[in-house]
Amino acid sequence: MATFAKPESALKRAEELINVGQKQEALQALHDLITSRRYRAWTKTRERIMFKYVELCVDMRRGRFAKDGLIQYRSVCQQVNISSLEEVIKHFMHLATERADLACSQAQALEEALNVEDLEADKRPEDLMLSYVSGEKGKDRSDRELVTPWFKFLWETYRTVLEILRNNSKLEALYAMTAHRAFQFCKQYKRTTELRRLCEIIRNHLANLNKFRDQRDRPDLSAPESLQLYLDTRIEQLKVSTELGLWQEAFRSIEDIYGLMCMVKKTPKPSLMVVYYGKLTEIFWMSSNHLYHAYAWLKLFFLQKSFNKNLSQKDLQLIASSVVLAALSVSPYDKLYGASHLELENEKERSLRVANLIGFDVEPRSEKKEVLSRSSILSELVSRGVMACVTQEVKDLYHLLEHEFLPLDLALKVQPLLNKISKLGGKLSSAASVPEVQLSQYVPALEKLATLRLLQQVSQVYQTIQIGNLSKMIPFFDLAAIEKISVDAVRHNFVAIKVDHLNDSVLFGKQSIEAEGLRDHLSLFAESLSKARLLIYPPAKKVAKLGDALSNLAEIVEKEHKRLLARKSIIEKRKEEQERLLLEKERVEESKRREHQKMTEEAEQKRVSAELEQRRNQRILKEIEDRELEEAQAMLQEAEKRSKRKKKPVLDGEKMTKKDIMELALHEQLRERQEMEKKWQKFAKIMDYLERAKSEEAVPLIESAFQRHLAEEATLHEREQQQEIELSRQRHAGDLVEKRRLGRMLENERIFQERLVSCREAEFNSMKQERQERINQIIQTRKQDRDTRRKLIFFLQKEEEQQKRLQEEEDARKHEEAEKRKREEADRKAKLDAIAEKQRQRELELEENKRLEREEVLGKSMPVSLDPLTVGRPSEAGATAPAATAAAPTPGKFVPRFRREKIDVAGQAPPPETDRWSSGGRRDERNSFGGGSRTSWSSSRRN
Repeated sequence: MATFAKPESALKRAEELINVGQKQEALQALHDLITSRRYRAWTKTRERIMFKYVELCVDMRRGRFAKDGLIQYRSVCQQVNISSLEEVIKHFMHLATERADLACSQAQALEEALNVEDLEADKRPEDLMLSYVSGEKGKDRSDRELVTPWFKFLWETYRTVLEILRNNSKLEALYAMTAHRAFQFCKQYKRTTELRRLCEIIRNHLANLNKFRDQRDRPDLSAPESLQLYLDTRIEQLKVSTELGLWQEAFRSIEDIYGLMCMVKKTPKPSLMVVYYGKLTEIFWMSSNHLYHAYAWLKLFFLQKSFNKNLSQKDLQLIASSVVLAALSVSPYDKLYGASHLELENEKERSLRVANLIGFDVEPRSEKKEVLSRSSILSELVSRGVMACVTQEVKDLYHLLEHEFLPLDLALKVQPLLNKISKLGGKLSSAASVPEVQLSQYVPALEKLATLRLLQQVSQVYQTIQIGNLSKMIPFFDLAAIEKISVDAVRHNFVAIKVDHLNDSVLFGKQSIEAEGLRDHLSLFAESLSKARLLIYPPAKKVAKLGDALSNLAEIVEKEHKRLLARKSIIEKRKEEQERLLLEKERVEESKRREHQKMTEEAEQKRVSAELEQRRNQRILKEIEDRELEEAQAMLQEAEKRSKRKKKPVLDGEKMTKKDIMELALHEQLRERQEMEKKWQKFAKIMDYLERAKSEEAVPLIESAFQRHLAEEATLHEREQQQEIELSRQRHAGDLVEKRRLGRMLENERIFQERLVSCREAEFNSMKQERQERINQIIQTRKQDRDTRRKLIFFLQKEEEQQKRLQEEEDARKHEEAEKRKREEADRKAKLDAIAEKQRQRELELEENKRLEREEVLGKSMPVSLDPLTVGRPSEAGATAPAATAAAPTPGKFVPRFRREKIDVAGQAPPPETDRWSSGGRRDERNSFGGGSRTSWSSSRRN
């Protein structure tokens, strides 16, 4: 370690080493000087040494050396000249950024040079070899060799500066500026990993700031300037996170802003809250939390309406439309239906957490906290007048989806409104902090909502509907998408739908599709039926008989003996199993006891080692306290030496604490500062008196000098005026001579002008005549073209009319042929019916003849088979005949044999019996009884 008598010698030595190319030795020499305990006072030379030191660190990319030097320099400058530390840090960051930009430009220039080095060859041989070996392209390799090291060093520079300034209240602005530059670095070069680390570093700095509140130079967050700096840093962090697509980090930034506000119990400015809610809308939209997205838009709408005085009506209308569409995009059913208790609790905690993030109280009137839901936000939109600011298309869409009942035309009426809404949006001119409004992003969610509303309304009207009709009613999606939406709605108990692909239909119902309630009803119904059956048919009680019992006694004794033997064996096995379990339990307990003993011994060893470590730490702390006490006493003695006044000696100094000694030293410094201030005040008063006396003496001198200056100015003005008059006379005389000289040329100028005008006029007339001829030719050509086009159109119309007439004649001919075929078919069918009728009549005649023959045969044997009741009562014969006549069936009906016999006995001719398979009265009777039911059955089947 080199030692120097003065800091100037170290600086001179470092410059000499740099000139001969030994930068490492120069850096080491300066590092030894900076970290040395001999030079702890700030001087201008020390500042120049630090500038040179950071330049060497940047040239050699030594971030660790730079950090050590800046930490040492901070301890020197903290109480003396903090602005010097700020200048050194700014210079350090400027050099690192400059070298990183230079490396980027060199890499780009190298790539361009590689691309145009050889116009005949695609790549150089060495480039081909490197690409085959490393698998990298030329740009990737140049970036890795040139750009990446400087990017790493620049990133390390930002981290070092943030670490040095993290708890320094005097350099809060520099800390915020460094954080902003680090964010811009991550944004410019798309460094997502470094952005996450940077956010975590800043988050840890704030946490440590709140954890260790007894730090000496700790920033005060309750101060408005400090709070604004920290808020600006968080807002920049939020903007960069959203621009790079790190939505999780953006949400954590939102939580950081909210936590910072809760920490200081203050509400930020409306301009910051606009950015806060604007980014919150983007975060919730990307995470598909449409409910929270709608609430964020609502808060943003109220902020713009209340605090933005330049907001135009068009921009207000767009923001209000976004609020309403975001609220409509929220799912109409509860997605937590059927969730477990743990999931419900987690969702409740999450909702409270998000509600706190959204619920910054920036409104002029207080509002009660309520549960975030779709119904509550829609009612709030209506009650607070948001619907009055939206466009007419959004208002119509709201009424259609929330208040109208149109099960058949809902989607068809919603679709044109969605097409109009998708064209609205754009950048807001009077609200720069609000994100760009694009209403087309809500169209898919609104189409899904319209589909759900249509399914809900159709389920209230229909029980069954064809799948094709349902697909035509919903033009937004195909059948697969509609089925997916329906399954999701059924799962969350929004509608009850069952898709029957076999019959190509959709069934709506009230019960759950899973049939849970139906299964319960069936089980209850089965139990009730079994109880009723037991009441109607009670089980028969068996009567025990002694004979049966005695006959089976031997068998029962043998079974009982076997059962006892089996029970004995089971008891023995259980005893053995119990003994085995006891042994196993003892073995487990023994192993547990050994493990417990081992853990006890290990805990004892840890306790002994912890006590040793505690004693060692206490000894180290005691040594540190003694050393600090010695330093404090030395500082006090040095302060006493610097002081010119006599001080009483400090008695029992060895018993004084470090705090007492520090208080004495600070008191001495304060006294010296007060004396110095008094001296400066006295010196300022003396200088004031001196300056006033000088001014009083200088007043007459200034007045005389002013009068002398006025006289000189008047003389100068008269002399310059005489010179100007003389110059004007000379110029006038010269102008008269020039006029007489040019007057001789007037006649020639007139002749030249006439000749030129006549030539131009002739040329103009010839060009005009040519133009007129060309126009006449064009008119004639267009007239011919128009006549030709008209003739062609007339010809085409005639051809079209002729084709149409031929087509009509062909259609008429085809119609006549079809009618003719129908008539021929009808005639043929009538002939076939007539032939069938004749055949049926012939069959009826044959059946009638057979019946008559059968009756004749039966009539001959009638006296033998007379009814005994009729023979025994001859007086009733006359009365039976009318009854038989009245009971005789009408022709065409079937008569049983026993009734025919009674009719024959009564002396009347039996009616003609028709065949049961004939097309007579029986068929008519069947038609009269069964026709209506068959018709109704066929019609129901068609339905």
